Amino acid sequence: MIRYALACEAGHAFESWFRASDDFETQSKRGLISCPQCGSVRVTKQIMAPAVRSIGKEAAQSVALADPRDAEMRQFMRAYRQFVENNAEHVGDKFAEEARKIHYGETEERAIYGAATPTEVRELREEGVEVAPVPILPDERN
Repeated sequence: MIRYALACEAGHAFESWFRASDDFETQSKRGLISCPQCGSVRVTKQIMAPAVRSIGKEAAQSVALADPRDAEMRQFMRAYRQFVENNAEHVGDKFAEEARKIHYGETEERAIYGAATPTEVRELREEGVEVAPVPILPDERN
């Protein structure tokens, strides 16, 4: 069995187990893998550091990074997410609604973050509303 960190086109992150590495590709092409949050079948594998087993109390927290730049990238993504959380208002599932209100001047302009479906993100972009995904690293969900 192999576990992959996955994300849909809206940036929702989740994990799934597969019998073999080829199973992800086969199931993905057939539309059998979907995001548990929004149902999107446009799912891709994400960077995931494999767990490294060792003897001792430290074993549960050990990971091996495939490339020395992985640690730097993860640090950058964590810092970016922390910056957003510290400087924007969390609006949860009402992200699309609040983004529109701000865009059309119906409410005060402010930085917000939250959840949106792929359809909502596409519609917001078509309306000229600037949106960007906020990364969630696999180890942040554990």
